[in-house]
Order: sequence, then C-alpha cells, then structure tokens
Amino acid sequence: MPLHEPFPELDELLAAMGEAGSRICDIDASEAGAGNISVYIGWDVELRRRFPITEEITLPLAAPALAGKTVLATGSGRRLRQLKDDPEAAIGAVRVREGGTTATLYTSPRRLFERLTSEFNSHLAVHQDQVARRGIDFQAVVHAQPPHLTYLSHIPAYRDTKAMNAAILRWEPESIVSLSQGIEVLEFMIPGSDELQAANVAGLREREIVLWSKHGTMSRSDFSVTRAVDRVEYAETGAKYEYMDLVAGRQAQGLTREEITAVANEFDIDSPWA
Repeated sequence: MPLHEPFPELDELLAAMGEAGSRICDIDASEAGAGNISVYIGWDVELRRRFPITEEITLPLAAPALAGKTVLATGSGRRLRQLKDDPEAAIGAVRVREGGTTATLYTSPRRLFERLTSEFNSHLAVHQDQVARRGIDFQAVVHAQPPHLTYLSHIPAYRDTKAMNAAILRWEPESIVSLSQGIEVLEFMIPGSDELQAANVAGLREREIVLWSKHGTMSRSDFSVTRAVDRVEYAETGAKYEYMDLVAGRQAQGLTREEITAVANEFDIDSPWA
C-alpha cells in the first residue's frame, strides 16, 4: 500500500527509523553495529534544521530516478538500538543532484560516523530500481541479521528459494498473509560487492524480502519502515520454528500445503507458495 498525502514530516520519519532500529534489536537481528536502514523520500522535506552541515559526495552508483529527492541512511558502525535516542548522531540525509551521480550529504554537528553504511550501494540500488520502475514516492529498506534465518542459510538444503519458503511459511497461518510473495534466497556474496548489489536488486523486484545466505536479510516496504521490519520478524519467526523442529528431531507436522492454501483463499491472497 503506497503512502498518500499528507506525507510524513522529517521528524516523523526519523522517529520511525528509531522505532524500527529498536525492534530489529529486540529480535536479536542486529548485534553491535550490524544492520542498517534507509528511507527514500519523494517529496520536499526541510533538512537544514536538523542536519545543517553539508558536503558534496559521489554516489556509489548512478541514481538518476532519485534526482532532486532525499534518502535518509544510517551511518557505518552505528548501533540500531541507539537510533531512537539520538537519530542525528547516526543518520545522514542524501539529496541526490541532477544526473544522479553526485549528492549533497546533510549531517548534524552530533554526527558519530565517518561515512554512510557500507551497504549504502545496495540500499541506493534498490531505491533507484523501484522508483524508476514503479514511480513510488516512498520506500523503506532494512538490512538485518536475524540469527535463525541466517543459521538455516548455512545448511545447504535450505539455501534454495523453494526449500526455504516451504520451511518457514508452514508454521503460522499469518505467514502466508504477511509474506505472500515469500523470501528470495541468494547464495553467499561478499558484503558491499557489486555482485550482491545486482542480485539483491533483482530479488527485491519479485519479493519484498531477500535472504543473503550466511549474512542476513534485506527487506523493503512502500508503506512504512515498520512494515519492512515486520517482514523480517515474520520470516525470522518461521525460521525459529524450523530450527526448533530440527533440534527436536522433526517431531512437528507444521501446516500442510492444503491448510496454507485454505488460509490464502480465505484472505484472498495470491501467492506462489499457497
């Protein structure tokens, strides 16, 4: 569900990023400085009141569809659990310039990072791709490291999109509703690499959450930062049940395919996994 006017103010978006960071940490999906969040803002926002310091930067990839617009992004090494208390210390605002190859970075005097997150290329690429293809006004992108999902991706049998969805969507009736398109599983790729960036963009065209094997997840939402986190939480809960069943020696049945289909039909869900 896309956002509609009146659009949120900058203060509201920063508060939402803080709440999202706290929730990611609540589910143990962001140890120390791991995990990062970005938000694309397709309307005018006043940045200088909270981010008065400016510098010109070269973007890690061309993002012409974002020209004149703003991306909020967390700084490298900043802890998501601290976003809520002091967002200016951990977030930068990137206003993309004409042509999409450079930008103005707005930061606060309380800035506690040297550069934006090391995954900024993957965030920016997803925003560029989705805005160019779909013309959206808002998008939240969240990278987290949920432990049970990540653990399952270390097991070769689960390192497959079909197998992973069969495993994690069978534990709660809500899963097929909240993760109707499922999760895309990528092989291990070097964090921050061009290879991961390209595979991640392609995966998030089909799904709203992608699993980077042996690393973590990236999820997106056109509606809110919280919704992007919800997708991580649902997927991680399914993975936790699957892990529990492995430890218990495969004692549980889980939902059958027929039961999942019945739930999808009841809630008018169109899913390849139902």
